[in-house]
Amino acid sequence: MKLWLEMEIGITGGEEDGVDNEHVDPEKLYTSPEQVFSVYEALAPIGDFFSIAAAFGNVHGVYKPGNVKLSPERLVQHQAHAKAKLNSESDKPIFLVMHGGSGSTDEEIKTAVGAGVVKMNVDTDTQWSYWDGCRKFVAENHDFLQGQIGNPKGPDAPNKKYYDPRVWIRKAEESMIERCGESMTKLGCAGTYPVKKPADGSLPVYNFQPISHNPLKDAVKETKQFVGKLLGKSHCN
Repeated sequence: MKLWLEMEIGITGGEEDGVDNEHVDPEKLYTSPEQVFSVYEALAPIGDFFSIAAAFGNVHGVYKPGNVKLSPERLVQHQAHAKAKLNSESDKPIFLVMHGGSGSTDEEIKTAVGAGVVKMNVDTDTQWSYWDGCRKFVAENHDFLQGQIGNPKGPDAPNKKYYDPRVWIRKAEESMIERCGESMTKLGCAGTYPVKKPADGSLPVYNFQPISHNPLKDAVKETKQFVGKLLGKSHCN
């Protein structure tokens, strides 16, 4: 089917979606090279559309510095083991994924990417950035968000343009966009793809080929012709 399959092996610490691994044995937060390669062996004969999220101390959420011990250097060991087993010319024969990237240091991210990580999950940090944009807007416009009418400009001044969801949600989106850009820079993918401008008059969806006719107009035309025949006319408006 050529759908990308991401295999998460080992245990990611912390709590997410009702699964609580906060008190799990710390040793279980680290996947061995043999475990990683066993997944590769099982899936490689089927196709190349898969990646492996190997645990190397990853934790869902953000915690006080020192409470989480990430060891991205273990990913280098996974790749070295696979390279030897496969007799591969590539130093990074396996596509790896980094779960629990929120709160990671720049050095940890750099090491992980250098070890063949092609995707990093930063859910908690993006969640906070979304809320932070909304939080700042509410703090800056507190007096305009206490009622539909009445603010520092006057008792009868309307507040619609402040409590309109399209306004404060947009502030949240802008904040998250900024945080995503920060991750792109840390992951080394900022500025690596040329900007593409859609042709004038086309839809901004790349490789989209519009059909040469309009199905709605065709249906209307066929209906008119059908009704016209029933009425004994060549055409019906």
